[in-house]
Amino acid sequence: MPTRKEGPVMSSPTQKIAFIGLGIMGSPMAVHLANAGYAVTGFDLSPRGVQPLVEAGGQAASSAAEAVADADVVCVMVPDSPDVKAVLTSDGGVFASAKPGALIIDFSSIRPDITAELARQAVDLGFRYLDAPVSGGEAGAKNAALSIMVGGSGEDFETAKPIFDVVGKTIVHVGPNGSGQTVKAANQLIVAANIQALAEAVVFLEAYGVDTKAALEVLGGGLAGSKVLDQKKENMLSRSFEPGFRIELHHKDMGIVTSAAREAGVAVPLGSLVAQLVGSARAVGDGGLDHSALLRGVERLSGLTASASDPGES
Repeated sequence: MPTRKEGPVMSSPTQKIAFIGLGIMGSPMAVHLANAGYAVTGFDLSPRGVQPLVEAGGQAASSAAEAVADADVVCVMVPDSPDVKAVLTSDGGVFASAKPGALIIDFSSIRPDITAELARQAVDLGFRYLDAPVSGGEAGAKNAALSIMVGGSGEDFETAKPIFDVVGKTIVHVGPNGSGQTVKAANQLIVAANIQALAEAVVFLEAYGVDTKAALEVLGGGLAGSKVLDQKKENMLSRSFEPGFRIELHHKDMGIVTSAAREAGVAVPLGSLVAQLVGSARAVGDGGLDHSALLRGVERLSGLTASASDPGES
């Protein structure tokens, strides 16, 4: 078995960071790091994704291999488990190209079992590895207010904490590798159930001609209040579903929830139902819309015409 390479990575603005995946979430996170003084080199399959980082003083790389070649810390933020595996294990990927002792931080939301296996491979190759999925959506990324649930060693967590502090607000070490992804799956279960309940409440209120905006204001001040209500009510009131977090990604996450629950032998009856509703929204073409567009599904089930935000516009 390969031995662990020497050289812990100490995080400070003098350290070089590679950031792979500069989409809705990754781009503002990388920009925050550049603005904090880190030397950030970014790579994204879309050349447009790198532009905000370059404007913030970062560098653009033409490949993942180029981005990570001289990096002390490698951050990854891509959509799904196969994407993370490709970034890390392919020819020219992180494992083949990063320097000894580099700390890999995977901000993506993927399967816990895949994360645990990738972490084992990373450690065997002499890297350090944290799974650090985030919650807060596009607004949280832009405002550096993300919740970050981190799996990995306590030592590596402390090393990465200054980086997490730049992009997040609530940062918690939740256990060994894979734990961060497990907590994120629970997060996505709660969020999806809340969005579905809010969507049903909005359609219910409107059916009775209630001043829905006023109703949501008073509901938000009581036990029914939640961050989901605060952040998603305007989307539903205005029927504006420009993606902050796409339904197709929440569909992926609900698949992780139901699969992991089955493997653990636990029941998630509400989660399974919501997973079907999210899957239905994706199947009818709403996958590119924000997950608040679950409202459109409630309208369809109620015999109403699904309103606004033609998914073809996204």
